[in-house]
Amino acid sequence: MDRPLILLSNRGPVTFERDDTDGLVTKRGGGGLVTALTGLLRRRDALWIASAMTPEDVEASRQHAGGGFEVDLDEATYRIRLVASDGDAYERFYNLIANPLLWFIQHYLWDLSNVPDIREAERDAWEHGYKVVNRDLATAALEEVEGLEEPLVMVHDYHLYTCPGIIRRRREDAFLHHFVHIPWTQPDAWRVLPSDMRTEIFEGLLANDIIGFHTRSYRRNFLQCCRDLMGYEVDFAEGTVWADGREVWVRAYPLPIDYAATLRVAKRDRVAEFEAELLNRRRDHLILRVDRADLSKNVLRGFTAFDIFLEQHPEFRENVTFIAHLQPSRQDVPEYVEYLEKIEALVAVINHRHGTTDWMPIDLRLRDDFDEAVALYKHFDLLLVNAMWDGMNLVSKEGPLVNTRDGMMILSENTGAHEELGACALSVNPFDVQEQADAMYQALTATPEEREHRMRLLQHIIESRTPADWINDQLADIEEKRAAVQRARSV
Repeated sequence: MDRPLILLSNRGPVTFERDDTDGLVTKRGGGGLVTALTGLLRRRDALWIASAMTPEDVEASRQHAGGGFEVDLDEATYRIRLVASDGDAYERFYNLIANPLLWFIQHYLWDLSNVPDIREAERDAWEHGYKVVNRDLATAALEEVEGLEEPLVMVHDYHLYTCPGIIRRRREDAFLHHFVHIPWTQPDAWRVLPSDMRTEIFEGLLANDIIGFHTRSYRRNFLQCCRDLMGYEVDFAEGTVWADGREVWVRAYPLPIDYAATLRVAKRDRVAEFEAELLNRRRDHLILRVDRADLSKNVLRGFTAFDIFLEQHPEFRENVTFIAHLQPSRQDVPEYVEYLEKIEALVAVINHRHGTTDWMPIDLRLRDDFDEAVALYKHFDLLLVNAMWDGMNLVSKEGPLVNTRDGMMILSENTGAHEELGACALSVNPFDVQEQADAMYQALTATPEEREHRMRLLQHIIESRTPADWINDQLADIEEKRAAVQRARSV
C-alpha cells in the first residue's frame, strides 16, 4: 500500500473564509466524510481532490493555478486540489441533481403521486451540470495520476457516480474504489429516473473495482438493482457483480466514530459552560435530538410522538423537556425551507397545547454548535434517533459514548446504525408515532439496572472500532482484490 492515493469527493477536508484583513484562512470542512478520511491522509502519501464550493474556495484554487497545494489543519499538513467548475454547471449539479433528485431517491423522500416531474430542466442539469462536474473532477484525477502505474483512486458518495467511468475509460490499469455514504434504495425507487440517466449511474459505479456501503442491507439493495434494472450477473453470497467482463466487489463497511476525539471534546471548557447552563434549568427528565433539519431525519413525527406522549401521560407535564438541537440544512432547496417552517409551526402548536407560564415542553435550538451538542449528549435521559432513512447516523454513536446518566436511546430500524446498535436501543418503526410515544414512556420509566445495562452494551460496541479500522478494512480488500486481478491476468 505504498502507492500514491487520490481521494475524490465533492466536499473537501477544508474550506476557505475571509479574515479581518480580507485574506483567506482555512476552516475544517464539515460532515462525517471529512472526519472519517482525514486520518487516512495523515498515514498515506495522498492527495484529496474536491470541488471548490464557495467563492473563497475558487479564489484559493486560482491562487495555485488550479493545481494541488498544502494546507495546515489540526496540527497536520494535507495536500489538496480544489476544482473550480463553471458556476452555472455546479448550481445544476448540486441543487437540481445531487440535491434533491438523487438524495430524495436514496432516502425514499419523493411523494410519487405529485413529484418529481422529469422535464427539460432536469435533463439539462444532468447533461450540463452533474456530468460536467463529474468530468471536471475526473480530469483533475487523471492529471494527477499521469505517469503512475496502477494508481489507487478512492471516490466518495452520491455526487460522483459517473466519475469512475470517465477515469476507467482513460486508465484501465487504475484501481477504483467507491464508497457511498447514504442509503442505497431498492430497485423500484430508481425507476423514478429516466432509463438513460439510470444506466449512466450504474455503468459509472460498476467501473469501480470495489463499491462500499455502510450496511449489508444497502449492499443487498445495490446487488438487486444490478440484477433487476441492469440485467447483470450477481452473486449475493459473495457480493459480486459481473459487468462488462469485470468482477466488481460490493462490500459493507460500517463507519465508526473517533471515540477518543469525541471524549476529548466532552472535556472542553466551553462544553462545561453549556453544561452549567443546562443543569441550572433542567427538569426531571431530558429528551434530546441532535440532527440536521433534513426531511429524512423525521423531525415532525418525533414531535408528534412527544405530543401523544404528553397527552397519554399527563404526569410528565412540567417534569420533562424535549430539546431539539437542529442545524438548518439546504435552505437553497425549496422543500427544505418549507420543512423548517413546518418544524417551527408544529413546535409552536405543541408548546401552546401543553405549556405553562414557566414551562415550554419543546426547546427548539436552530444552530450548528458541536460543543453545545456534546454538552446535551452528556445529560440526556432519552436520545431520539427516528430518521426515516439514514446512511449511518453518527449521533446514535456520539450521544451514548459521552452520556453520564445511563440514558436510553430510541433508534429507527431504518438507520444504518441499527444493524450494530439496534439490540441495545429501543427499536422503532419511524412511521409509527404511537410506537415512538410508547418507547418514550418505556425509556423514562426504565429501571436504573436496565438503563445501565443498555448503556454499557452501547458504549462497548461504539468503542470497539475506530475510523482507522474502517479504513484498514477497505485497504485490506483493495489489496486482496488487486492480487486477485493480477492472478487472473497471469493465467
